[in-house]
Amino acid sequence: MSDTYQSGLTTGVDVADDPRANYDYQGSGIERPDLVDDLDSRVDGDVRFDSYSRQLYATDASAYQQLPIGVVSPRSTEDVAAVMEYCADNEIPVLPRGGGTSLAGQAVNEAVVLDFKRHMNGFLSVDPDERVARAQAGITLARLNDHLEEYGLKYAPDPAWGDKSVLGGCIGNNTTGAHSLKYHKADGYIESVETVLADGTVTEFGWVDVDELDELAGDADSESRIYAEVQAILEEHTGEIEAKFPDLKRNVSGYNLDRLVKDVNERGQVNVGRLLAGSEGTLAIVTEAEVSLEPIPSETSVVLLTYDDVISAMEDVAPILEHDPAAVEVMDDVLLDLARDTGQFADLVATLPDGTDSTLLVEFYADSIAEGKQKVANLLADRLPAHDAEVAPENPTSTDAPINAVDALEAYAPDRQAKFWKMRKSGLPILLSRTGDDKHWPFVEDTAVPAENLPEYVADIQDVFDEHGTFASYYAHAGPGVLHIRPLLNIKTQDGLDTMAAISEALTDLVVEYDGSISGEHGDGRARTKWNRKLYGDQLWDVFRDLKSTFDPQGLLNPGNVCGDHDPTENLRFDPEYSFDADFDPVLNWENENGFQGMAELCHGCAGCEGHQDTTGGTMCPTYRATDEEITSTRGRANMLRNAMNGELPDELFTDEFVNEVLDLCIACKGCKNDCPSGVDMAKLKAEVTHEYHQREGIPLRDRLFANVETLFKLGSTFAPVSNIAMSLPGTNLMAEKVMGIARERDLPSFHRRTFRKWMRSRGGSTVSEADAERKALLIADPYTDYTHPHVGKAAVEALEAAGVHVRVPNDVTDSGRPAFSKSMLDHARSTARENVDTLAPLVAEGWDVVTVEPSDAVMYQSDYQSLLSGEDVDAVAANTYGVCEYIDRFELDQGMSFDADAESLTYHGHCQQKATRKDHHAVGVLRRAGYEVDALDSSCCGMAGSFGYQVEHYSMSQAIGNILFGQVDDSPGEQVVAPGASCRTQLSDYDAQHGEPPHPIERVADALAGN
Repeated sequence: MSDTYQSGLTTGVDVADDPRANYDYQGSGIERPDLVDDLDSRVDGDVRFDSYSRQLYATDASAYQQLPIGVVSPRSTEDVAAVMEYCADNEIPVLPRGGGTSLAGQAVNEAVVLDFKRHMNGFLSVDPDERVARAQAGITLARLNDHLEEYGLKYAPDPAWGDKSVLGGCIGNNTTGAHSLKYHKADGYIESVETVLADGTVTEFGWVDVDELDELAGDADSESRIYAEVQAILEEHTGEIEAKFPDLKRNVSGYNLDRLVKDVNERGQVNVGRLLAGSEGTLAIVTEAEVSLEPIPSETSVVLLTYDDVISAMEDVAPILEHDPAAVEVMDDVLLDLARDTGQFADLVATLPDGTDSTLLVEFYADSIAEGKQKVANLLADRLPAHDAEVAPENPTSTDAPINAVDALEAYAPDRQAKFWKMRKSGLPILLSRTGDDKHWPFVEDTAVPAENLPEYVADIQDVFDEHGTFASYYAHAGPGVLHIRPLLNIKTQDGLDTMAAISEALTDLVVEYDGSISGEHGDGRARTKWNRKLYGDQLWDVFRDLKSTFDPQGLLNPGNVCGDHDPTENLRFDPEYSFDADFDPVLNWENENGFQGMAELCHGCAGCEGHQDTTGGTMCPTYRATDEEITSTRGRANMLRNAMNGELPDELFTDEFVNEVLDLCIACKGCKNDCPSGVDMAKLKAEVTHEYHQREGIPLRDRLFANVETLFKLGSTFAPVSNIAMSLPGTNLMAEKVMGIARERDLPSFHRRTFRKWMRSRGGSTVSEADAERKALLIADPYTDYTHPHVGKAAVEALEAAGVHVRVPNDVTDSGRPAFSKSMLDHARSTARENVDTLAPLVAEGWDVVTVEPSDAVMYQSDYQSLLSGEDVDAVAANTYGVCEYIDRFELDQGMSFDADAESLTYHGHCQQKATRKDHHAVGVLRRAGYEVDALDSSCCGMAGSFGYQVEHYSMSQAIGNILFGQVDDSPGEQVVAPGASCRTQLSDYDAQHGEPPHPIERVADALAGN
């Protein structure tokens, strides 16, 4: 049995003693049985040295993996100082970590990890007049800017992952973003930083005059030694720094000595806080920062230029820069071809001229829309005279430069601009979607060269890739000369690993030849530290090492990075020694390359699932939003699952601990399938593994009952109203909790003796004849609709018939298999699916459509049946099944309806699984055309998730997730909430008992019908 994670809020119970086992540091044989106790007694934050927590922090967004000593989530600077002081006394390495989004491996190490994102994430102050703000290191950049927006200000560095990246990590990596043509890197905005030094000393670094260095360097303490070293660098090495550091906006390789020299030259001052930018936590630990701010631009304009090849696009970058754009971004043919295959971008890519190989997205800042249009017109007159711009050019810079662009697509409306940007930013997600052994790895991902050198540089890179029989895509920040380049390699083989090393060295040589940097954005880490000596020469390499030893005499802070001894081919997540043993035969259909294994290995650690822990946007990952716990994120679960199969967590996969702590709290919302940049389908992975666990350990009685909800509801209906009276008696809920584990706080359902199917039979079937109808629908009476919510089924019939649809409610298809599937009882679910397909497929072949009231049932027929079964009949049923509002919207059936709504305003909460399958928008459109004003919440799962929220051990988690939704509902202007999912309506009614259960959208559609 492994040491396990203390679950707290997640399950409400501790599943194992907090581990106090001996820790053998670095295999030295020196045991430290007191390590965890000592740290725990010194800090208010969380101290976790169990095997699960260590595995959760063994990876970041890079190719690397190394097990940390343990994890501490500090609550204050005092906690950080206490940990650092203790570790210094005991010679234990320490790694400060933010969002774990690093792409070069600098956020993994054999060290005590300080997780700043969990607790030290506060916004402290803002002075809008002075344009400065102060915040803790763990605040995400998105949350920081949320606080600043009301003042018309922003923190300017804008990495694409700004809602996952944190301020401390931004400083540690010296981050910038797509708009670095206009803005500095993080170092240019540091006014002061609060830091903990390597001996535990807390100090503030800010601006000091050069003349003050003699006085500051006069003592023997840590801070004085640092100022003495800074003074020596300036006096002895300024010339070499100016000669060796590349003249680029985007260089984050090595220590930030050029910024030190630049500040002295420009203002006669030194700011050691700025020297810490890009140091990757190797010099000191930043706990708070005061940063300067920029005004938010009034307007933006965008033009998408198209090219026949990427070299032509590269040749245009330097001339475009003459027009002072805010951003110039490139996408090549690899990404455009992949984008064509995505539902999200296929239409946009289709508008590009035939033969388009690459694009440049050019953005301008402006004070008005007219000015923005004028800037685009000037560019197009200069670069593309044949293009018919919306306004006449004004003083173009030149007309004799080579014309490479084939066409241009202008964008001034925010929605159109957002779609262009979203397509550009889709580059990484698209590349990360490969489930085979060949993957695009980020070891040379962000080299930078002067823009005028890009054409020759890219041509030489392609020669290198041709030599090694691989290829890469080119995307990202062409304007400042930064290209994201990820070669396709299989590093599970020795040949792949050798190729990785060879390409890394070859591209480093090219960077030096073209006056560039080996890292223009993502830092040195494990991937590129080795090459800093080649880039800067022996003299500056020695300066780096002297600076490191001054700040960190024992070499304890994130050792090996920037000027250390990391080998970029070691400590990889995958290597020739890697093995994967699922120890069972998967039973679901896995259409992706490498099947179950490919999906289990798909997560790249980018933290896309951790971007909205207390905000809105997207569906993924509701459990993480509620807890801020790594283990409740898709990344955490995926890493744990992979490690349980590759030997890092031996004999763990089918233990009670693993299933309960890692998998059980995945509520199968399916959000990750759509929202995860890689498309990790954790719900399906959970179903597969938990099914095998059931085969080995048996299926709990409660799971069997929930899986057979049709039988239970039928009994309740048969004996209604006696069954309803019995369930309302005092003590019934307590008994249900004691006997069945159903939370006493939940009201049990009420049953109707006259079911929906009985009602349909009593009216003699549909009022629209089959002969007169243009469409005919099989409306499924699922157990909830049939036995507990027949009024919803009636409303669906009324609405469909008002649209001229002939409706039949089949008696032999009710349960879709969703309840069994949600309990990972896959044999049961497959049997149900087989029976339903055998019944429905012949009718579909005769022209019938399958329509459901319950969203999760629609997704079951449309998607999950194809995981359970194969064949043309399954595909036909899937292709012809619709949720009821989807059905009306897809076929424009409401055009035949007559509405008489009174413009009532509604708050719409969509079902998570429909959102994950991109079918949630249909209900909003139907409601609006019915005459309602609709505020469509950008909400995640409600937290009920079928039977999940009924279970006593999940009740607190269900409520924590629900509280996020409840806050959104409270902030919405809608007069009434509507929700299509029965579980969602139950959760919302428990929250607002005064207003009762919200209606299904189809009920409000029926209400709006003229004459109703």
